[in-house]
Amino acid sequence: METAYEIEKRPVWQDGRAIALLLAASLTTMANATISPALPGLERLFAGDPNAAMLTRLLVPAPSLGVALCAPLVGLAADRFGRRRLLLAGVLLFLAAGTAGLVLPNLQMIFASRLLLGAAVALIMTAQTALIGDYFTGDERSALMGLQISARNFGGLVFISLAGWVAALSPRLPFAIYGLAAAFLPLMWKVIIDQPRVSQAGARPMAGAQEQRSWAVMLALLVLLQALTNMLFFVMPTQMPFFLEAGGYGSSVMTGAVLGALMLSGGGFALLYPRIQRATGYAGLFCLGYAAMALGFALLLLARAPLPLFAAAAAIGMGYALVSPSFVALALTLTPARVRGLGGGILTASIFIGQFCSPLLSTPLITRHGYDQLFCGSAALLAAMAALAGAGAVLSRRRVAL
Repeated sequence: METAYEIEKRPVWQDGRAIALLLAASLTTMANATISPALPGLERLFAGDPNAAMLTRLLVPAPSLGVALCAPLVGLAADRFGRRRLLLAGVLLFLAAGTAGLVLPNLQMIFASRLLLGAAVALIMTAQTALIGDYFTGDERSALMGLQISARNFGGLVFISLAGWVAALSPRLPFAIYGLAAAFLPLMWKVIIDQPRVSQAGARPMAGAQEQRSWAVMLALLVLLQALTNMLFFVMPTQMPFFLEAGGYGSSVMTGAVLGALMLSGGGFALLYPRIQRATGYAGLFCLGYAAMALGFALLLLARAPLPLFAAAAAIGMGYALVSPSFVALALTLTPARVRGLGGGILTASIFIGQFCSPLLSTPLITRHGYDQLFCGSAALLAAMAALAGAGAVLSRRRVAL
């Protein structure tokens, strides 16, 4: 039996709790896009349904809607009932709702199961975020943030590639991939435990309403910025297939390769997140990340050949991997432990609200002004965000120097 000191000194990636939380992060990646390769086959399978074309296209974003609706309530439950119960319940619901598409007889029922899948993701992500805050601090927390983004990127690459293979055999088979959650449950059951609750009597007293407003305002700004960041990033998976088709790169192989470059770049740079964060601070990290995303969208304006396409995808993936972990790290630092579940729930909801809104806002822009205007506007907005973050980094360094 290891002592508490030995567990504390062990590298974070060797901690069983960290491994379990990274497995949970990989599950959340497969929620939306895993069935994407099966959509044409599902439309043909249910061709007798007059709403088949619409419903099949709603199957991918449906979990995002479920997450956005449920995550804040799940956050309150996490603070009240503990994180372990919610995480295990979320994985069980994920397993049941995800694989339900193997046997459900119609698209309406499959769509309902996808909404339940979103509720499961809300349970998993909210509990996972709160548990990271409970278990880890400082450099360990930063390292785990980077590993989490890598797990999501590499997990997404594996799951979507696997789905493409099995969808060629049957459009229902990609739903079986959600069954992988069963393999993760034993480790989670063993190592995930709730931290002892801090009683109100023993808790550090708040400085009053002013302090509460201060962290609440900062968390609200983080939530809005994260929603905007995800809305811009999700232009890639939602619009890239159509952009490539319009540009003469219509094959699914090319789409998969470009999105694969996006995920590989993100997964690789996320591993470097702790080192870059220590060197630049959070403001410098946001500056670098948003500048890389701005460069990527600017390169898409020149994407008349494969090389700029892959370079653009790699730059956007890199930038997102640098900024994304910082939202969770900052939110966990700002939010008092007693409401960490609520903070994690609101933060989780903002990710999926941004994802859900992305095609709703970008598609009309493309229809009216074309892809070039969308990419140009996205690049300009991200460049402005990078400039503001850079100014914040300079001011922060001057304060330290003084």
